[in-house]
Amino acid sequence: MENKGQLFKSWIRSHQRTPSGSRDFKEATKRDALARLEVELEKLISTAPETRRPQLEKEFKGFKTLFSRFLAEQGPSVTWEKIEKLPEGAVIDYNSLSTPTTDNVHHMLDKLVVVKLNGGLGTSMGCKGPKSVIQVRNDLTFLDLTVQQIEHLNKTYKCNVPLVLMNSFNTDEDTQKVIRKYKGLKLDIHTFNQSCHPRINRESLLPIAQNGDVQDDIESWYPPGHGDFYESFHNSGLLQKFINEGRTYCFISNIDNLGATVDLNILSLLLNPDPLRPVPEFVMEVTDKTRADVKGGTLIQYEDKLRLLEIAQVPKERVDDFKSVSQFKFFNTNNLWAKLDAVQRVVDQGSLNMEIIVNNKHLSDGINVIQLETAVGAAMKCFEGGIGVNVPRSRFLPVKKTSDLLLVMSNLYSLSHGSLVMSSQRMFASTPLVKLGDNHFAKVKEYLNRFATIPDLIELDHLTVSGDVTFGRGVSLKGTVIIIANHGDRIDIPSGAILENKIVSGNLRILDH
Repeated sequence: MENKGQLFKSWIRSHQRTPSGSRDFKEATKRDALARLEVELEKLISTAPETRRPQLEKEFKGFKTLFSRFLAEQGPSVTWEKIEKLPEGAVIDYNSLSTPTTDNVHHMLDKLVVVKLNGGLGTSMGCKGPKSVIQVRNDLTFLDLTVQQIEHLNKTYKCNVPLVLMNSFNTDEDTQKVIRKYKGLKLDIHTFNQSCHPRINRESLLPIAQNGDVQDDIESWYPPGHGDFYESFHNSGLLQKFINEGRTYCFISNIDNLGATVDLNILSLLLNPDPLRPVPEFVMEVTDKTRADVKGGTLIQYEDKLRLLEIAQVPKERVDDFKSVSQFKFFNTNNLWAKLDAVQRVVDQGSLNMEIIVNNKHLSDGINVIQLETAVGAAMKCFEGGIGVNVPRSRFLPVKKTSDLLLVMSNLYSLSHGSLVMSSQRMFASTPLVKLGDNHFAKVKEYLNRFATIPDLIELDHLTVSGDVTFGRGVSLKGTVIIIANHGDRIDIPSGAILENKIVSGNLRILDH
């Protein structure tokens, strides 16, 4: 077995850019890897709870396809020289879109389904359970805000836009409990689960799970990224249900992007397309790239189609070009619009071939595993008539860290029917750049304990806080503020303090007398 481990180790290395060894040898090891995987997957199905087996068979079918493609792929998935300049009209400026008349909106919304990607946990912010149940403002969670938005839409326009949550096996049970509280509202909520795939040992390329009962050993399984949306949505039966109801488009976004509200101008563009252009089956909302977004996926023209280019697909020597704001002006917000019958077609045809993201993980028991994942936006090249819409930055307001939470909890925004609206007192359209030190601010509970009240950020450009720092009540931060408490020091910013273009360092304790 030792030799097999070495053999696969060298093979994985070769998968990551450097071809080596004879082709015949590699072909034989790949065939061997696939055959052995199939045997193991059969074992997992046979040991799964009876009720779960049919579903597991469907999910494993998708996993085998992913795994075979992983074995077959060599090096970067794009040839840099083949990237073309974006054609005229490939990206439409949001400001050029027309606003539909109120009497049309009701009929337009009857054609729409809203999908939120709800598979993630709140662990990176130190929270248990689904990320969507973290409180972000006025004691309301991501899920509460989403529900308020859609309910407001339904009441205002007397329609019935359904909300669909794509959960994972990590978030489903908790989400089901939470959505019961929305029973009395004017809103239909549907849920389905994305697939559950086995984590693969990096040395042997075999599943580490001992049996097919996921709950028995949850660390041996993973949800395979949001690119799994199309097949899982199709398999759930919901796609067919909505097509039968006469709905034509779905709007897909991350549940932690508080800017991803239903946009009537984009919906109108889809439902009243330019007769001289192909019907847009896929729309990606992009926004202008700033230096803070250089790692985000961008839109390129490649082999006569628009497609998403992620940093993982870029050859090492081209990463600086990829990050260049002048060469690639836009980045993907992951707010996407897709035509329902086109989703059905690409899944039925089996023509979804999204780039595989190989995610290396190190588990608590010391095992190195790989997760094969795909991204939902990467499917763009599989659809016809794809376009980008360059939207205002306000449609991209993700909360990934407590530094993002500070912005959305502050007076920079007010809340209107579940949507965040930037304050008219803010002189610039951009949000401040905030960096809070990981050691003292990364977890939501720690972060909340460090602010007596959230500071006034209306005139803030840039805030960096590092070390053991606390903020009193009614603090105001303006311009560029840098607060650094060195190891062993502590800084208490006193209540009512106004810091404008200041650097604070050293030790500052204010104790009650």
